[in-house]
Amino acid sequence: MSDAKLKVIITGVTGMVGEGVLFECLDNPAVEQVLMVNRRPYPKQHAKLKELIVPDFLKLDAVADQLAGYDACFYCAGISSVGLSEADYTRITYDTTLHVAQVLASGQPNMVFIYVSGAGTDSTEQGKTMWARVKGRTENALGRCGFRAEYNFRPGFMKAYPGQRNLSFWYHPIAWMYPLARLVAPNWVSTLQQVGRAMIHATIYGAPKTVFEVKDINALGNA
Repeated sequence: MSDAKLKVIITGVTGMVGEGVLFECLDNPAVEQVLMVNRRPYPKQHAKLKELIVPDFLKLDAVADQLAGYDACFYCAGISSVGLSEADYTRITYDTTLHVAQVLASGQPNMVFIYVSGAGTDSTEQGKTMWARVKGRTENALGRCGFRAEYNFRPGFMKAYPGQRNLSFWYHPIAWMYPLARLVAPNWVSTLQQVGRAMIHATIYGAPKTVFEVKDINALGNA
C-alpha cells in the first residue's frame, strides 16, 4: 500500500463493524497503533493495541489529552433505531457522534474522520425514514467539523472478518446468503476486510468524494 505507519482511533469494536475494522487494522502493515475507545472493556491482546474506557462519550473532553497524536478516527459505534424515539436515536447517533468529532477536531485538525452510517442514509435530512434522516444530518454536520478530511461510509450487507466474535444477532441465519448476494447484487455487499482496507486507503491517499456507497467501498478496499 505504502510505507505509511498510521495511528488510528476506533470506536465500536464491541459491535460487528467496529470489530471487523479493528481486525483489519491489526493485520494491516500500514497501521502501527490502534487505540480502542470503548464504553466497556474488549478482551483482546495485541502489540499494536491500546484501550481507553470512556463510559459516556458525551464526557470525552475529560480524556482529550489521551487522544492526541493519532492520524485518523474510524467511528464505527452505533445502534439500531428499532424501538427508539427520534429524540433518543438522535441523542445517540447525532449528539454523541458530533461531540466525539468536535473534541477530536479541536485538538487535531489534521486528523481524518471516517463515519460508518449505512446504505440508504438520507443526505437531504427530509425523508420519511427516521434513522436515514438522522444519519444524513450526522454526515452533513461531520463535514463541517474542520477535519483535514471527513468521509462517510454507507455499507450494506457485510461478511464478517475471520475470527470475529461480536456478530449481529441476525448474521448467522443469513450469512449463507453472502456468496449468492455477491453474484446477483455485488453493489450491495462487502466484506469487513474491504471496509477496513478502504478506510486505511482513504486515510493515506485521500479520496475524490466524501460519501462512499457500497460499490465505492469495495473499489477502494480492493485498490
